[in-house]
Amino acid sequence: MADSLGGMYNSKVMKRFSKPKFAGEIKNADGVGEAGNMRCGDVMRVYLKVKNNKITDIRFKTFGCVAAIAASDAMCQLARGKTLSEAMKITDKQIADSLGGLPCIKLHCSVLGSNALKKAIENYKKNKK
Repeated sequence: MADSLGGMYNSKVMKRFSKPKFAGEIKNADGVGEAGNMRCGDVMRVYLKVKNNKITDIRFKTFGCVAAIAASDAMCQLARGKTLSEAMKITDKQIADSLGGLPCIKLHCSVLGSNALKKAIENYKKNKK
């Protein structure tokens, strides 16, 4: 499937986009983070549940393109079950790699995931104090 920019997405990206496992909101989340890219209009919000310093549940709400939604879902899968310090180290490259790669023009979408995740963890730590 091609997007309006003519870039092609692989089957992993399309599967995550069409059936995201982690889409949704967590009521009474322990941490919430948001990241946006005004250049393309993508905005991502991440919700965390944390127990014993580990991410036990994670969800996202993303307003954006195919790549942004797929990257959000992939980031959640990478982060779930990790300690907060492990999750803070998740990189844009790891997110894109877990999707089997993204078109170059869409790599900025994977940046949203790691930024929103880091902000959610920072929000959790601030709320915990």
